[in-house]
Amino acid sequence: MARCGDDNRRPRQAGLNSGLERATRRSRPRFASLAVVARARLVAVPTTSYARSGEVSIAYQAFGDGPVDLVFVPGFISHLELAWEEPYLARFLRRLATFTRVIFFDKRGTGLSDPVSRPPGLEERMDDIRAVMDAAGSQRAALFGVSDGGCLCIAFAVAHPQRSVSLVTYGSFARRLRSADYPWGWSAEHLEEVLGGMDRGWASGRWWAAANPSVADDERYQAWWARYLRAAASPAMGRGALGLNAELDIRDLLSQVDLPTLVIHRTDEQWVDVGNSRYLAEHIAGARLVEAAGVDHRPWLGDAGEILDAIETFLTGTAARPRATRYAAGADALSRREREIAVLAVAGETAPAIARALFISERTVESHLASAYAKLGVASKVELTRRAAELGLGHGSL
Repeated sequence: MARCGDDNRRPRQAGLNSGLERATRRSRPRFASLAVVARARLVAVPTTSYARSGEVSIAYQAFGDGPVDLVFVPGFISHLELAWEEPYLARFLRRLATFTRVIFFDKRGTGLSDPVSRPPGLEERMDDIRAVMDAAGSQRAALFGVSDGGCLCIAFAVAHPQRSVSLVTYGSFARRLRSADYPWGWSAEHLEEVLGGMDRGWASGRWWAAANPSVADDERYQAWWARYLRAAASPAMGRGALGLNAELDIRDLLSQVDLPTLVIHRTDEQWVDVGNSRYLAEHIAGARLVEAAGVDHRPWLGDAGEILDAIETFLTGTAARPRATRYAAGADALSRREREIAVLAVAGETAPAIARALFISERTVESHLASAYAKLGVASKVELTRRAAELGLGHGSL
């Protein structure tokens, strides 16, 4: 029973007006100008409500008007309200909400949920999912888990198949620690090194720099990340949660998953080896594996659009934002993101301004521009601007 009113409950059949609003929203250009981006940032942050899981209150938010309920299970710690203060993550959440109704929550002992005296076990965390689904009025939902959140989603899908529609994992694993028959996990020595650096990480945000290289030198992001860690859990609770996750081994559950399953992993990320997701996909019947480009463990960093496109297509059966067909060279060879950045560069925007507008790092902007220059056969921004009309990158070409 939720400790709130019925604000987050809704009939499962969307009304005509909401359908028209969705259609109108999806027909708009993604970035007509930087002013449009600025207005998009003003979308209201969802209200935080509470569900009861036994004697524990679980903080959750329900937002979006898509036809599918999606329970978003974050990594080992989270903070619902601080999440919306980080532009990369806020944009990721808002995009999810264009094609699903998102149910986002802080697991017990973290964020805005009740503190607990010890890190919770798998059964307790599974009951947190049930509690927030009940409070949000969701009988059945798709499950989306990041990192160890993927393990939790798999366990819930097996234990509660009647409540589960489909399963999406990102950057996840079947077992946290390496073994003779599972070589992709962390070594015990690496785990101790990570645990030993948590106090320093909580103070500076630099603890996971290796996990997300694209923002390793982004002082604004690192300051937010440090504040997020401190608000989400104490260092002791963080160590306990990560230590408990190190004991996870759900390999015996994989053959019992009987749901449509999408497994996503960035091939070149270093925090969780891609071999973990390859193992998941090989051992879950009918699972589809998507190996995305990029080096960041957090899905909202780097080219988050590739991750979101895969999830949207999987859940809805429709690619609402199809990526451009690739050709050998020329403007038609540009990806959607490369074209977006090139048009903004032609309009006179700097790399820092483009990064802020698109919620990506300057390094990512520069990488996409370099790729665009190569495909377009230009040597510099000056030449790109001079030949914009010829290349089909003038005003209104997005």
